[in-house]
Amino acid sequence: MIKLIWAMDKNSLIGKDNKIPWHYKEDLLYYKESTRGKTVLMGDNTYYSLKGYYVTKPLPYGQIYVATLNDLKLDDATVINDMDSFLKNFPKDQELWVVGGRTIYKLALPYADELYVTVIDKEFEGDTYFPTVEWDKYKLKSSRKSTESLELDFRVYERK
Repeated sequence: MIKLIWAMDKNSLIGKDNKIPWHYKEDLLYYKESTRGKTVLMGDNTYYSLKGYYVTKPLPYGQIYVATLNDLKLDDATVINDMDSFLKNFPKDQELWVVGGRTIYKLALPYADELYVTVIDKEFEGDTYFPTVEWDKYKLKSSRKSTESLELDFRVYERK
């Protein structure tokens, strides 16, 4: 099962200068609880950005896959150079959490079984937007407003 997880503002903004342009503790905890110890897929920019936050300790995931067109050798991750083939052949009985960035989300969307979206009812400035989602292919499975900020809505969609 392939799951995408991200937060976006009301204009689908997800980043600024390879960082998240907001800070909501509840959203960070939601992300960590959803992905901790899990198998994740990310692009190399996201990988290096996360490594910047976890300088003195390992990333908090189980198996890590890093999709890139570059020739990388990573000690703590498996490098994927053919993401389409990887996603087509990923075992359906296992969970894979796609955690960014934009290009990786765009390539993974056609394979996504579930979407975990934190929608922020606010506008931010940034330079990276989530790719267009064909929402008619998904149905809302759950929606929960934040207990800390009325701006956050945690939504889960599943493929129809």
